[in-house]
Amino acid sequence: MRRRFLKAVVIGGILLAGIAAPALADEPVKVVYHLSDGSAQAARALANIRNHLRAAPDTRIVVVALADGIKLLLKDAADPAGTRFEPAVEALVQQGVQFRICGNTLATYDIAPTQVIAAATVVPSGVAEIARLQSREGYAYLRP
Repeated sequence: MRRRFLKAVVIGGILLAGIAAPALADEPVKVVYHLSDGSAQAARALANIRNHLRAAPDTRIVVVALADGIKLLLKDAADPAGTRFEPAVEALVQQGVQFRICGNTLATYDIAPTQVIAAATVVPSGVAEIARLQSREGYAYLRP
């Protein structure tokens, strides 16, 4: 009796997996990019995201910046070569990418929210936002 029950559970699980897999295939891939290392990482991330969207344009991408990664989302911020980030960020926003910046980091660095570019949303905690996106919304984690 116990063997039959276990066999039924295993077979049922296999059948459910077969039913669930096609449903997941129809959903877009969701990715959170974690930025925390400053301008060089930000420049790499922007290039990675552009490449990512060229290969998979229906991907949902959220960028979460904290610690030194917030430099990407501050007014007049530029890459090591002096190219301003804001136009590249705005172009990605037009492609559906969302940018979020850590409120804790802004407070720690004594940066006013008015210094954040309009394309970014301030969230209370960058690490909490990344954890929420991964655990509750099924986002894959990338750190360029």
